[in-house]
Amino acid sequence: MEFMKYINGPTLLDASHSHHGGIAEWLADKLGRFGEFLDEVILHGVLDTLKVVLLLFLTYLLMEFIEHKASDKLNTVMRRSGKFGPCIGSLFGAIPQCGFSAAVANLYTGRVVTVGTLIATFISTSDEMLPVLVGGDVKIGSILLIIVYKIAVGMAVGLAIDLVMRKYGKSEEVNIDAICENDNCHCENGIFASALHHTVTVGTFVLVITLIINTLLFFVGDEMLHTSLLSIPFVSHAVCALVGLIPNCAASVAITKLCVEGIISTGAMISGLCSGAGVGALVLFRMNKHRRQNLIILGILFAVGLVFGLIAELLPFLSI
Repeated sequence: MEFMKYINGPTLLDASHSHHGGIAEWLADKLGRFGEFLDEVILHGVLDTLKVVLLLFLTYLLMEFIEHKASDKLNTVMRRSGKFGPCIGSLFGAIPQCGFSAAVANLYTGRVVTVGTLIATFISTSDEMLPVLVGGDVKIGSILLIIVYKIAVGMAVGLAIDLVMRKYGKSEEVNIDAICENDNCHCENGIFASALHHTVTVGTFVLVITLIINTLLFFVGDEMLHTSLLSIPFVSHAVCALVGLIPNCAASVAITKLCVEGIISTGAMISGLCSGAGVGALVLFRMNKHRRQNLIILGILFAVGLVFGLIAELLPFLSI
């Protein structure tokens, strides 16, 4: 089949880190297959984790400051501005990489932001989509339309969820202490030490999971992605929405690359990118103790990705 030529070419994982090509070639030349493993699994895993560590630390530092200096006023502030949270979250989520999704997952754990804001941020997050599309010579106008579409979907879904939550009295009070309760951070040592503890704990968790996923991709390969994405629209959208839930930048790279190469439609790509939140999902499961709640959020992301990806098929201006 036509797409088999892509299987025999460079892996999709390589595409997400093309700017490290020199290092990859040197490791492969000196150490062979083991060098490729060090580059694609270890080096990429560490770099992907470092991308979010600084933002995680700044987020924790801010939350610790709020808890110690302004906790009495926080509930009032959030009640006044919380309804606009999904709009703000969706805009910030559109920034390339998944650092903001990780930051908002932490804010949600302390109920500083609403569940609508969290989901809006997750939906608009596209991780590595932008560099892959730009590298694929996709028109800037088409890229902007896709980004705007995802932002609009994030805002609409987030606002709707918050509206339902408020109507049925499901709003939750700000509780930054929940992060400390879940993480045993010894806040009495000061806000800097506490923020550093949270960052190391979550960063280590993200690194371990990322290394595991990278290892699976390295040894198993991404051929199954190619062969399982059938030409039936609903099936390809559903598969992409499921792949998007994988908490790793390789998911967004794979889905976007398949679209650029013409193997899947733009709508199927949007299905995967709307359901994917990068490492934000990892941080959510690590920090939020309500596992059932976390699974419901993932279910919503999958449903949103599937539905709005299918809707995107009917919008010809979104095609790349």
